[in-house]
Amino acid sequence: APARGDSGSKARSCAEVRQLYGAKGFSLSGVPQAEISGEHLRICPQGYTCCTSEMEENFANKSRSEFEAMMKEAGRSVQATLTAQHRSFDSYFQDLLNKSEKALYDAFPSMYGELYTQNVKVFKDLYSELRRYYRSSNINLEEALNEFWTRLLERLFKLMNPQYHITDEYLDCMVKHAEQHKPFGEVPRDLKVKATRAFIAARSYAQGFLVGSDVVKKVSQVSLSHECTRAIMKLMYCPHCRGMSSVRPCNNYCLNVVKGCLANQADLNTEWKYLMDSLIVVADRIDGPYNVDTVIGTIHMRIAEAISNLQENKDSITAKVFQGCGNPKISTKGSSSEDKKRRGKVTLEAKSSAQALEMLVLDAKGNLTALKTYWITLPSSLCSKKVMASSASDDKCWNGMTKGSYLPEVMGDGLANQINNPEVEVDITKPDMTIRQQIMQLKIMTNRLGNANIGNDVDFQDTSDDMSGSGSGDSCPDDVCGKRLSKSPSTRQPETHAIPKQSGHGVSGASSRSLPSASLLLLLSVAAIALQHLWR
Repeated sequence: APARGDSGSKARSCAEVRQLYGAKGFSLSGVPQAEISGEHLRICPQGYTCCTSEMEENFANKSRSEFEAMMKEAGRSVQATLTAQHRSFDSYFQDLLNKSEKALYDAFPSMYGELYTQNVKVFKDLYSELRRYYRSSNINLEEALNEFWTRLLERLFKLMNPQYHITDEYLDCMVKHAEQHKPFGEVPRDLKVKATRAFIAARSYAQGFLVGSDVVKKVSQVSLSHECTRAIMKLMYCPHCRGMSSVRPCNNYCLNVVKGCLANQADLNTEWKYLMDSLIVVADRIDGPYNVDTVIGTIHMRIAEAISNLQENKDSITAKVFQGCGNPKISTKGSSSEDKKRRGKVTLEAKSSAQALEMLVLDAKGNLTALKTYWITLPSSLCSKKVMASSASDDKCWNGMTKGSYLPEVMGDGLANQINNPEVEVDITKPDMTIRQQIMQLKIMTNRLGNANIGNDVDFQDTSDDMSGSGSGDSCPDDVCGKRLSKSPSTRQPETHAIPKQSGHGVSGASSRSLPSASLLLLLSVAAIALQHLWR
């Protein structure tokens, strides 16, 4: 039966609906001046109405685009937060590395003369490799550091023994014998342990923000289903068609509609929280045990310490090399004394930026904590701030049929909980594949962060918009998992996983969940595509 607020009275004016319809950019041609019978309606209740079939369809399309815009706007806010955190840390870390390199270039010429000037490229290559590693190039950091010390030893040995003709073959033998006697002291081993932990943590931390932002961006672009579009239309525009423009939607009614529409998005919640928690844990590592400020900011000082160790032990190292490799031939070229090339000592200093790092980490942890529940609080946020639903206790709100109270209970979060949603027909057997792929990306990134938390390296490669990777295992972003895993930084070749390409910067590292092999990633991707075609 027709439902009218003033049954028995003459048909009400449609002036408010006409004004709204025109404001949305539609032609007023054919729009009723007063209420008409609503048997033609397919979404709104079929009582007296101010909407024609065409108006209903236009409002439905409008409600769809407006709701999708709300989603994207909410997503952009989260993206902006994560991107800003990445930019702040990235700027801090790059500046730290730049200052160390500049300090080396400024001080070493006075300290070491030709020992430095003839080997500038060795030092430049080291900092170049460190930057490449931080930016996600597929290189082994430990191997890069070992290569630096080997090249430096070869060149310094020749410069410190200019009276001899030293061939490449002799240098190979020299390196093997000299390394047994630690020519640079404990610096190479100590720097390798500390620098790898710091760089692994730094790049996985930076990449974590970018992956989180990328996930939000892709999920925010997921289109609404046909059933969701109908429900959103009924929620947002049907009260206008019924002549109840001033009546706000019931809060619980709005929650059921939005929870039904965003059921798949809510399933991101578990892995999203793990990612946020993992970033917080690694942030504490960066500002705590891994001491990024001190380790990265003093690389030049450690190199100077190593060179000084070599100079002090020059005679004993040379004697042991000659004993193991034989005496090289005397050079026919005039020799010059290495001591002449060594200048007066210059004091090396490292300006601490620990306070800046502490503030960065504190700010990041606050933002990450606030974002933990983003996906499950999104429905209530949209209902209260965008749809402008009434208060929960309001019994004179739009309940989908008329003005009154809303009786059905509010559904839980996630796809599985929508099986009895009274407002949106949701097929819980067909999860959205784009969102499932983003859940996989969250798992993989959390794994990297968990490994970074315990100093293990997990390398990765950039792939342009390839989001087909997957992760497996139970998430475990806290220190408990770290204690179950390996005890020290890994010295084996890092595992490799694909990540989305992100503006030239990247990161690896992970949580302590077992990492998927490349074969498993491929199988899961093929299975996902097959299921998608099957469901179609």
